Amino acid sequence: MNKIKNLHIDFSRALERLKEAIKEDVKDRGGIVVDATIQRFEFTFELAWKLARAALAHEGIDADMPRLVIKEAFRAKLIHDGEAWIDMLEDRNKSSHIYDEDQAFKIYSKIKASHFKLMEDFEKTFQGNS
Repeated sequence: MNKIKNLHIDFSRALERLKEAIKEDVKDRGGIVVDATIQRFEFTFELAWKLARAALAHEGIDADMPRLVIKEAFRAKLIHDGEAWIDMLEDRNKSSHIYDEDQAFKIYSKIKASHFKLMEDFEKTFQGNS
């Protein structure tokens, strides 16, 4: 249980840092805001799926890989939109290999439009379950 609590604290802090990046005005600072937001998204997503994995393990559900964790977290009602989380996972995987500004901006836009909210909802749901 201590592992879950520590992951939850780390995830909450990372989510707060991601929120700070999202609030930055991309028009004023351009690519650096996009890059920082994507990097914070990657880190926050990693903590999210690892927190879900730990919570599932506590319930006796064995899932090691992110895609399987997402599917099991959806079944366990830790997350509410499994398909959107799979989309977020795919964006996370793409973001590690982005060399194209247009692709980076598309992922940045999705982080702002939906991915952040998914993780924020997970955080709220998780607080309700802890």
